[in-house]
Amino acid sequence: MISARRSADRFRGGEPSSGIESLHAFSFGRFYDPDNLRFGAMLACNEELLDPGAGFDEHPHSHTEIITWVIEGELTHRDSTGHATVVRPGDVQRLSAGVGVRHVERNDGAAPLRFVQMWLAPVEPGGEPLYEIVRGIADSTPYAVPAAGAMLHVRRLTPDERTALPDAERVYVHVVRGQVHCGVEELGPGDSLRVTGAKDLELVATSAAELLLWELSG
Repeated sequence: MISARRSADRFRGGEPSSGIESLHAFSFGRFYDPDNLRFGAMLACNEELLDPGAGFDEHPHSHTEIITWVIEGELTHRDSTGHATVVRPGDVQRLSAGVGVRHVERNDGAAPLRFVQMWLAPVEPGGEPLYEIVRGIADSTPYAVPAAGAMLHVRRLTPDERTALPDAERVYVHVVRGQVHCGVEELGPGDSLRVTGAKDLELVATSAAELLLWELSG
């Protein structure tokens, strides 16, 4: 089964008056949709746009794997375990909340910041908070999130280039930029695919494209 979701249909949130715009692919906060709570381990896929100087003040998380991908600009991250980093395009940041962690996310730069943040449910809740950042991840290099039974694949495609989808129980595809198609489905920036139990599928780029492709075990 293949389900295409459009960027225009995402729930709009954030605080525009404070320079924060959020687009939610799943039920989130006050945007409650009982039919769109999760996809396998995937709990959230939020597109965030922060104006210079804007950000999320310190707030808590627990029992969640939080993966962040910066599209443009620089994200300043600080957390209660003592990590303070700047996340740039091409970096993968993972914060395993464990039994509980607090963090701050800000745009301390002079340019707008746009990033995608994805929340995954761990197979087993609990544990100590963990932090990791991988700088400049290479195209097609998989990034494992074993605590959630998931694998992230970054794909950067040239026009007419093809890439196979993993033959997994579930596959979640987020289009960061560019245009691609999967069968009859045409996808653009912010669009996504949810694929269940399908095999031998591929995406074809109709322009230069960047994709976040999740292989989910359940």
